[in-house]
Amino acid sequence: MDEKSLKPQLRFKGFADAWEQRKLGDILTQRIEHQKISADAPLLAFSYSEGVIEPEDKKSNKRDFIMTDKYNKIFSRTEKDDIIYNPANVIHGAIHRNKLRTGVVSPIYKIFKCENVSPKFVGECLHRDKFIEEIIKYIEGTVIKLRTLSPEQFLNMSIKIPISYEEQEKIGTVFSSLDSLITLHQRKLDKLSNVKKALLEKIFPKNDSDVPEIRFKGFTDAWEQRKYEDLGDSSSGGNLNYDCLDENGEYKCVLYGELYTRYDCVIKDVFYRTNKKGNTIFKNDILFPQSTTVDALSLISPACLNDETAETSGVFVVRPKKDIDGNFVAYYTKGNPNQRSKLSKKAQGLTIVHLYYQSIKDEQICIPSYSEQKQISSLFLKLDNLITLHQRKLEKLKNIKKACLEKMFV
Repeated sequence: MDEKSLKPQLRFKGFADAWEQRKLGDILTQRIEHQKISADAPLLAFSYSEGVIEPEDKKSNKRDFIMTDKYNKIFSRTEKDDIIYNPANVIHGAIHRNKLRTGVVSPIYKIFKCENVSPKFVGECLHRDKFIEEIIKYIEGTVIKLRTLSPEQFLNMSIKIPISYEEQEKIGTVFSSLDSLITLHQRKLDKLSNVKKALLEKIFPKNDSDVPEIRFKGFTDAWEQRKYEDLGDSSSGGNLNYDCLDENGEYKCVLYGELYTRYDCVIKDVFYRTNKKGNTIFKNDILFPQSTTVDALSLISPACLNDETAETSGVFVVRPKKDIDGNFVAYYTKGNPNQRSKLSKKAQGLTIVHLYYQSIKDEQICIPSYSEQKQISSLFLKLDNLITLHQRKLEKLKNIKKACLEKMFV
């Protein structure tokens, strides 16, 4: 192996030496420490959750965890910075570094201590897609072709590593910082999504009630029961598909499938363009997809156009009257579980499920004053903007990490 191939594309200033290839058996030592854990043992019990070692009790802010009787059995002890993997699940990337502290895991996991190398660097190196690909090749090259990797096989594999411990630590610290930022934005995103979900359940009336559980200050009047046909006029038509798209097209275009994949309750920054006319829609129009191959509930995915105009097909459109806010209707219809479930029962078909305007036009929806409608839709628009912001930040951080993984390792 030539020296050039042992140098990464991107590295910290002051480091120029070629990396070396080392067997894992030279830098890792297996821990074989099983113990019976009693109910009052002051140890943290770890489990795997979405590829990250997590404490099983996540509710404690102080990270003081009480062991229950279910742990009154044999466990394996792990220290901070240990490398842990599941031999039966290793090809799915279940190799992790204990980033927390002393704790216990099920004995199905194998635990290794790093010797004279940076645990941060080794943990990131073993979690790379490239290393997992090497594991798959290794497993498939065996005679028996078992989908497991024994500790002996694991320690026989090799990684490329900087000679300098300082360089290892610097690289590991970069990814630890990125992981912390990714986790932070993921938590913010999850929190905002949960807030939105809770509001959608409480800010619209339930069952036969004509007032919601929570509402903005100053609004006390009961909401009015109306039929969907009372909200405005309906239309449908058009014959647009992906073959009709043109990035330089004269008209903006919304395809019905985008109501499931690209847009939620609001359509803004329309992505596609076309030179072909379909069913012309305008700002505040509400679009209902007319078919899906998934299920009836997913079919109830209306969205309100927030751009000035566009062309569409494969949907039926409700053009609201002046006292109806289209965003409000879309959030209420799709976001409120009770309303969505009620309308889904009007869908027809098995393999392909259809929804027609005639099927829902007589269904009831509660409508407050126009000013209260606008307050509610404005709240969800702001929440959606915050959610989108964190989604973009999260995606950007993940892309940065992916690029660094490709350029900072050999």
